[in-house]
Amino acid sequence: MQEKNNHDEIKQEEASELEKVRLIEETGQVTSSNSKHLIHCLTIIGQVEGHYILPPQNKTTKYEHIMPALVAVEQDRSIEGLVIILNTVGGDVEAGLAIAELVAGMKTPTVSLVVGGGHSIGVPLAVSAKKSFIVPSATMTVHPVRMNGTVLGVPQTLSYFDKMQERISRFVCSNSRISPERFKQLMMNTGELTMDMGTVIDGEAAVKEGLIDSLGGLSDAIDALYELIETSGPRYQDETEE
Repeated sequence: MQEKNNHDEIKQEEASELEKVRLIEETGQVTSSNSKHLIHCLTIIGQVEGHYILPPQNKTTKYEHIMPALVAVEQDRSIEGLVIILNTVGGDVEAGLAIAELVAGMKTPTVSLVVGGGHSIGVPLAVSAKKSFIVPSATMTVHPVRMNGTVLGVPQTLSYFDKMQERISRFVCSNSRISPERFKQLMMNTGELTMDMGTVIDGEAAVKEGLIDSLGGLSDAIDALYELIETSGPRYQDETEE
């Protein structure tokens, strides 16, 4: 009987490991098990894919994978925190902003870490967490909203761009320390990018500008997440009654 129980436990462990591998391969996510606090790791890499399927050679993060994953993390009481690793060139504006709004609205303690790049719509994604970090070698690009494909040259199109840009600016400024005026200056800079408006800033400048909270690496982000977990109140009302 004891041998059968041991065999069942081994099979369960193997199944759990296989599930972790599958999650990493298919969605870039993993939940730690043997750790101080149970945290979930979510990666946003390559290009954020939204309403249109990108070519197969593109490295993408699909928003239809990320959104239900965030819902699952928020309602799973065993998961104590969420760390979001970003290395993205940007992508679909509405999809990226929708993901950022979901993260900002979570009760689960969240920390973001920008490695490589957090460009374009990656900026709102980076600031959406309760605490944000960036490595010194990473860069972030702040620029106006752009659109590919056929664009009608009518006032309504310009109005749409203005409103979308205002949505992004309002979100970034309300979730970071940068002022709307400074964010607009960085966005509308014409003296830095050869073929575009905008500004590229490195990790140190991102912190100095107030976009990102702190310079740091993975261990700093994990330590900050542990601290958030240990100092945050109950996520659910019934937890205070127990």
